[in-house]
This record gives sequence, C-alpha cells and structure tokens, in this order.
Amino acid sequence: MLTWRTFCIGVSANSVLATMLAFGLDAADRAFPPPLEKARTVSTEVLDANGQLLRAFATPEGRWRLGTTAKDVDPQFVRMLIAYEDQRFWQHRGIDPIALARAAVQLVSNGRIVSGASTLSMQVARLIEPREGRSLTAKFQQLVRALQIERRLTKPEILDLYLTLAPYGGNLEGIRAASLAYFGKEPRRLTVAQSALLVALPQLPERRRPDRNLALAEVARGRVLHRMAVAKVVGEGEAERAGLAPIPARRLQLPLYAAHLAEAAQRKEPSVRRHQTTLQRSIQQGLEAVAKDAATRLGPKVSVAMVMADVRTGKIVGEVGSADYFDASRSGWIDMTRINRSPGSTLKPFIYGLAFEDGLVSQETIIEDRPADFFGYRPRNFDMSYQGDVSIRQALQLSLNVPAVRLLDAVGPTRLMVRFRRAEVRPVLPPNEAPGLAIGLGGVGITLKDLVQLYAGLANRGRPVQLGDGIQDKPEIIEGEPLLEPVAAWNIADILSGVMPPLGAGQRGIAYKTGTSYGYRDAWSVGFDGNYVLGVWVGRPDNGAVPGLTGYGAAAPILFEGFAKSGVAIAPLPPAPAGAIRIAQAQLPISQRRFSMNASGLLASTREPAPQIIYPPEGARIDLGANTGGEIMPLALKLQGGRAPFRWLANGKPLPETSRRRINQWVPDGGGYSTLTVIDSVGRAASVRVFVD
Repeated sequence: MLTWRTFCIGVSANSVLATMLAFGLDAADRAFPPPLEKARTVSTEVLDANGQLLRAFATPEGRWRLGTTAKDVDPQFVRMLIAYEDQRFWQHRGIDPIALARAAVQLVSNGRIVSGASTLSMQVARLIEPREGRSLTAKFQQLVRALQIERRLTKPEILDLYLTLAPYGGNLEGIRAASLAYFGKEPRRLTVAQSALLVALPQLPERRRPDRNLALAEVARGRVLHRMAVAKVVGEGEAERAGLAPIPARRLQLPLYAAHLAEAAQRKEPSVRRHQTTLQRSIQQGLEAVAKDAATRLGPKVSVAMVMADVRTGKIVGEVGSADYFDASRSGWIDMTRINRSPGSTLKPFIYGLAFEDGLVSQETIIEDRPADFFGYRPRNFDMSYQGDVSIRQALQLSLNVPAVRLLDAVGPTRLMVRFRRAEVRPVLPPNEAPGLAIGLGGVGITLKDLVQLYAGLANRGRPVQLGDGIQDKPEIIEGEPLLEPVAAWNIADILSGVMPPLGAGQRGIAYKTGTSYGYRDAWSVGFDGNYVLGVWVGRPDNGAVPGLTGYGAAAPILFEGFAKSGVAIAPLPPAPAGAIRIAQAQLPISQRRFSMNASGLLASTREPAPQIIYPPEGARIDLGANTGGEIMPLALKLQGGRAPFRWLANGKPLPETSRRRINQWVPDGGGYSTLTVIDSVGRAASVRVFVD
C-alpha cells in the first residue's frame, strides 16, 4: 500500500532525477553548442547610397549567401512559408509534438514517409550542420540541435537564419540570392506566384531548379498554391491566377556594378560585411552601359573610364573604372580613374581663369593665334593651322594652343600649379623638371578623378571641392583660398557652355571641355551643369596609340550620352556673380581690347619691336605734283615692326580704314608740311614729318 511517506520519497527521487537530467542536458549543451557562428558567415555586400545592392562577393565556399531578415522580405512570403513548412512555428519550442505524432502514424500505416515533421528550427539545424543520409541518429541529433537553437535564439532570429541559409539550387542560398537570381529583384515585393516558387524550392532545390527542371518547378509551385488556398492564406482566385504566371527558365547574374570600387571597399575593410558607398545605382548602371557600348564601337583594346560627382558635396555618385571589368583584351581589371595620363587640353580653362582674375583679358579681348616661339618652345595647333586674330572666347572654345600658351606665359606655370594644389590636386611632372609652358597642353600626368575634382571646383563658383573615395566618406568643401575667383569661374563656365555639342548630340546646357594627348593616346571630356560634373577618359590602358582618337570625336559623345543615360535632370549653371558681365569688344578699355602682356605684366615690346616708318623717311621732300594744278599722286607708306592691325593718321586725321599690311598709301589734300603717324594694335606709335611738292 502506497503511504504518504513512500509517495514523498518517490516524488523526491523523481525531482532529483529530473534535476540531474536537466543539469546533464545543460552541461551537454554547453559542451557541444550548435555552430551558429559558422552559419552567420555571409557574402560581403557593397551597397549604394540608398542601400541597393551594387555587388556581392561569394563566401569562401563559393556560395551566394546574402544576409537576410524578415524585414527584407515580402510579408506575404513569410505567411506562406510558415503555413507550408511549420504552422505552429510561433508556439512550439523547436519540436512540434503534433507533427511528430502525425508523421509517426503515417509511417506505420503506409510503411513509408508520407509527410515530414521538421520544424523551421529543425531545418535551420540541418542547414548549419549538414549530415549525410536521413538515419534515425541524424534525425535525433537534428532534434537536439533544434532544442539548443531555441534556447539561444528568438523566433525572429531563427526565421532570419532560415531566410539566409535555405538552399535554392546550385550555389544559391537564402531568399535574397534566389530572388535576385530568378527574378532580378530584391524579395521585398514578391508576387504570389514568385513567393510560392520560392517556398517550394528548398525542399528539393536541385530537382526543382526552374533553370534546369521547369516542369518539376511548376508542379511544386502548384502544390504550394493549392495548400495556401486551402489554408486561406491566399484566395482561390488569386492562387489560380498565380498558377498561370510564367516561371523563369534561366538564372540571372547577381548585380555586378562598380567592380573596381567594390574591390577597393573590401580591401579597405575586409572584416566588414556591408559596405555603404556614395554611389547611386541608377546612375552607375547608366554610366556602365554607356562605357561598354562606346568601347565596343571604338574598337579592340580601347577602354573607357568615367567619374560623376556632386559639385556641391564632392560625393562620387558614379564611377566606371573600365569598359568591362572581365574583358582581358581591354585590361578591364585596371581602374583607369586612378591612373596618371596626359590630360591634353583639359587644363586650359584654368589658365584662362587666371588671366581673367588678373584683368589681362575679357571674353572679347583679341589674342593672336599665329606661330610663336617661346624661348625655343614652339606650340602648334592640333590641326596645324592658325586662326589669326581671335577673341578669348573663341580661342578657348576652339581649344587653340598658341593663345593658351601666351596666357600661361603671362600668368606663370608655377602659379597655375599652386592653384591646383589649392584643390588638393598635384599633377605629376616629368622627372627633375620644373613647371613649364608645356603643362598647358598636357605636359603633366593627372588622374581622371583629380581632373573631375578640379572641374568640380570650377563648377562650384571657384571653390575647391574634395572628392571622396566613394566608400563611406564625407567629402566637403576645401577650406582656404579659392581655386578661382567667382567672376573668373563664371566667365570660364559661360564660355564652355557655348562649345558646340558633338555631332548627333543636342545642346543640354552642359559646359564642357575636351582634350587629346600627344600621339592619340588619351581622349578626354569633362563637363558640368549646376549639380553634377562628369569626366570621361578614352584610350588604351597599355598607353598604346589609337589613330584618330580625339577628345571631341570620341570622349565628348560619351560625355553627353553619359549625362543622358545617368537619369539626372540637367540643372542650370549658377547665375553670374556681382561684377560678372559680358562686354562687347568696342566697349572694353583699351588695355583689354587686345592681349599683349608678357609674364612680367609689361607691354610685349621686348619680343616684338615697336612700329617704325621706313618710307617716307623723316624730313623728306617729295614731289607728288601738288604744285602743277593737276591730280596729286598717292604717296606710298611703308613700315616695319609693330603688331597688326595698323591705323594711319595724316595731320591727326585717320585714314579711311585700318590695315593689316605694312604697306599703305596716302593722297594729300595739297602741298606743304604734313605729319604722318602710325599706331599699332597695342598702342605704340611712330611719326615722320615730310614736305609735299
């Protein structure tokens, strides 16, 4: 007979046994914890400024496993997943006794497995610790691991692990990788048909892969839709419509944008799994498409690099290091935005800007484009021709070489390099050489990124802007002295906005400049509007020549297409600052009507002699028939030196028109003494006094 004392002793013994069992389980749990840390090894992701995926790197095992949480997934998918895989997921503690009992009864009744009893926790256990075969021992170990996982993680954390680790065929793991590979989109807005397919695939991922077994994938999706309709997770009509939706028959490549920047981000912080950049994926996608198409048109071995940045913040919003990262024939692995190359004529605007600052020129100031010798340096124009007298505006728009060198000689090459340093840009000079006049025509090395940084300052009213590296940076306006004064910067932008667009491109309100390096090795184009600056480089990474390659013919069309395909709206250039106006040539002060300054700021008489009248000589007596009563003969006038055009005066009265020739003629009104004067274009004069018979 069971006495109270016996009952108490029994209960006490059972309690001790339970306590010992619990203690043993805790000890075993601590001794053999589930390998959760290994499960958290995910692909490294590089994101744009808005969190969109630019590029992912496979795990060390070669898996595409993108970290995912339930917040990253369409809520409808989560409801369908739990309804199909584990209806009591939120109630059980890792093992569902009801499902286990049902599976056992079906096994005994049918002699085979009819339905499984695996919970999502058990499936996570299997995913983090795969085991060969489906033995009872493996199943028991899976049950134990599920209990351990439930002790350590919350239900949302377990769900997140499943969403990250679930297999979808091949090397795809997790719903994000599968959604991107099969549907080309993030899983935030999956359709019912897409959700049903992704619920079905993990059970038999290899057999149901739609890119290999389309029919089996369709059957599996239909089974999920039918069960969802029965469970009233989706309506019957909705399930029926979803069953008619096409299933993707091929696997897409995961996003692969900004390959060079992505690798730089990974090298910079190899332990970080998510790198936020300043790029914008829509802009990056457009620029990469333009670069790839352009390189294909331009021929083999030619590559294209592009950098687009915000002119106010300096943030890089698009960066293309090469036309195709995986094209070995174009050395696509080389990031040409960081390589020093000759910039051709792209530095000329800053020379003109210094001349505007110094008051040496205005837009309509006349400057000579003729053969010139600068102490042995004889620059020639790209087409080997010369335009004669042109305005400063025309000289910059036509990118004439001699006028640019004349201005650089006046403002000083060293001073130009100092201005570049204000913008944190340091062009590379040839070894053991000081800054010389050749830098105005591309005689230095500069990277595309640095060139864009210079133009960003030009577009930002002359205030230098520090471009970021595109990787979690905070670029800002560079404090200190300006790159150019606002009035000078406005004049340059105003001139460049009037440059003729390349053939086939419409006027987009872009101010831009082109450049071609010596030997057709580099073609450049840099342009800006009120918000963005875009730089383009075209050439061969091995520095080989590309016959016929020019900035205007090759790089400028890419620039205009890049602005168009980037999707950014063109913003107007900044308005003119105080004191910045266009002045007609006739209204300019005499000192600015024609450029004639040397590096010391003096009249250029030291290089070109003043005009001198060589006929008639001083004091000459000349018989022109003035005393015969007949028609007076004209007097020949000859001079040497001076700078054309020339204005002749007789007794203070100008002759009818100016002349560029050094030979002229004058018909006196009558006999007697007369004073003849000639004035050249820079205001130098010469006079002689003669007697006319």
